[in-house]
Amino acid sequence: MGQRTPLYDLHLALGAKLVDFGGWDMPLHYGSQVEEHHQVRRDCGVFDVSHVTVIDIHGPDARAFLQYLLSNDVAALAQAGQALYSAMLNEQGGVVDDLIAYLTEDGYRLVVNAATRDKDLAWLSTHADGFDVQWRERPELALLAVQGPEARRKVADLLGSQRRELLLRLEPFEGRHHGDWFIARTGYTGEDGLEIVLPAAQAADFFNELIGAGIPPIGLGARDTLRLEAGMNLYGQDMDEAHSPLASNMAGSVAWQPASRAFVGREALEHERAVGPAMKLVGLVLEERGVLRAHQVVRIAGVGEGEITSGSFSPTLSKSIALARVPMATADRAEVEIRGKWYPVRVVKPTFVRHGRTLI
Repeated sequence: MGQRTPLYDLHLALGAKLVDFGGWDMPLHYGSQVEEHHQVRRDCGVFDVSHVTVIDIHGPDARAFLQYLLSNDVAALAQAGQALYSAMLNEQGGVVDDLIAYLTEDGYRLVVNAATRDKDLAWLSTHADGFDVQWRERPELALLAVQGPEARRKVADLLGSQRRELLLRLEPFEGRHHGDWFIARTGYTGEDGLEIVLPAAQAADFFNELIGAGIPPIGLGARDTLRLEAGMNLYGQDMDEAHSPLASNMAGSVAWQPASRAFVGREALEHERAVGPAMKLVGLVLEERGVLRAHQVVRIAGVGEGEITSGSFSPTLSKSIALARVPMATADRAEVEIRGKWYPVRVVKPTFVRHGRTLI
């Protein structure tokens, strides 16, 4: 038996198929993964993502500590509510974890991956020497993600006037407290939407309110195909401690300026940037019948080989797509080995669908 979110019993009552996800018993789907995927692309749905780890950081040196710990620079957050995407790196430049960092009224909030919780907390402790900083994990909170083009409108109709006004004012990648709720305009689907952090004791009632308002529950199966279509990395597959942001389509998570900011992994990244990364993360599209899966070999004529990191059938495109790490010299064609046979694939930018638009 794995760990359970505050909504576990509700998932069972809704007929969810539960699976192990990073040590948590989580809903894979509630009937049809493909229909749930389309629901989010066309309208909206709600995900229980209460398994993720929320960490609040404060203290006189909180900013300096995060400037040292993270590849992106929290100094870019000019006012409370703003957020940025970043990574924690090891000394070799590999990705320890990816996360979202918010500037709050009294410090910073990090939202990190569930499967890396223990490692991340240990990483904070390891690098805190010399900084007057404290942090607090928030296991008493739940997190619901309402995603899709109709998400903000439908959620706003459920909220009181003050929370509704806050929600409608939010810019993309912004999150703000209202009482004991934290509402952010972020997500992991490539659609507009919200991530709402609220007390665990209130989560089931609000989840039911969302369902009653025509926002159906969505499982992690659709979340995975949605994020893959959007070209969003999954930790442990598309990025890990053996690969840097430069080899993982995450260059935007690194702030090189000011040059004086010494963050963990900077020296290794600067060397990699100077000599040029050997590998890159690209998108693949299979034009024939078949399914692209993680760890399948990618062959590029005259260049070398790579490997699929994430792959699946795309409900939006009705084709199989993948993210793959391949040699830098890879152009627009390659082959993938599926059950002992080689199939041609098109190499594209690693973003297939965003905000309902096909980008390939």
